[in-house]
Amino acid sequence: MNLYFRLLRLMLALLFKPRKLSLLDTSVLTGRVWPTDLDNNLHMNNGRYLTLMDLGRFDLVARAGFMPSILKNHWFPVLGAARISYFRPLRPFRTYILKTQLVAWDEKWLYLRQEFESEGKLCARAYVQGLFLGSKGKASTKDLFAVVGFTEDPPPFPEDLAEWRRPLQPPTPST
Repeated sequence: MNLYFRLLRLMLALLFKPRKLSLLDTSVLTGRVWPTDLDNNLHMNNGRYLTLMDLGRFDLVARAGFMPSILKNHWFPVLGAARISYFRPLRPFRTYILKTQLVAWDEKWLYLRQEFESEGKLCARAYVQGLFLGSKGKASTKDLFAVVGFTEDPPPFPEDLAEWRRPLQPPTPST
């Protein structure tokens, strides 16, 4: 239930935030670790990080201007993979900042970096690989970007993302 309150809060905040972010801008959300976020070790549960990252992606997509096209085309986001590394625990009632940024893409996939920081220190960093599905199948990144007038070429993959991405390619069928 906690996630629904956070989502509602985010949707209300979107009414008052500057609406426009470029696709390459960083979405920044501030949160607090609540008792419902904790595991048996009394720090934020590893699964909760992944749940909260959904909110960061929602904020970026909404503020980059995608929502009208997502609703019109009945697109919905799907993750293909996620990799997260934890560096420092987030303790009860600690505030954190979640940063979400599109860092690379290809014809099919969007690659985002999401970082949790607290007290100026990096607590966790994740890369996620996602796309949008609709009634006509997968929306290409070209089609997605066209709806918001984004025409830039993709930047080079960050080294750590390029290394992680290599084994994500599907195996070639043997003949």
